Amino acid sequence: MADNQEFIATGRRKTSVARIRMTPGNGKIEVNGKSFEDYFPTVPLQNTLLAPLQVVKLTNAYDIAVNTTGGGATGQAGAARLAISRALLQVDANLRGTLKAEGLLRRDPRMKERKKSGQPGARKRFQFSKR
Repeated sequence: MADNQEFIATGRRKTSVARIRMTPGNGKIEVNGKSFEDYFPTVPLQNTLLAPLQVVKLTNAYDIAVNTTGGGATGQAGAARLAISRALLQVDANLRGTLKAEGLLRRDPRMKERKKSGQPGARKRFQFSKR
């Protein structure tokens, strides 16, 4: 593998979009110009981001620059996780089975359900008065 190789991938979750640039390095991860520990202060979100790298045991093999837009912290972490998984496939296609078994290559289809007209929320109804 050449030292100047660069792997670019995109991931989406809810309304968030993450574009990543992965290069061989020593494991430095930046999200929107900050270290990922600063950007995602909670441990579960950090683990979400690192999951693909931990599954294939390449935690310190690549430097990753993540650019995320839209949504909240959970959506952005999920989008970055999918993007990292897709970039790892570009590195080595043999990782597909491992990543797929962990469910890391699946785009989570769950979205916020829209509010319907004539009611206060997506499922909630106005209070019913019998009399």
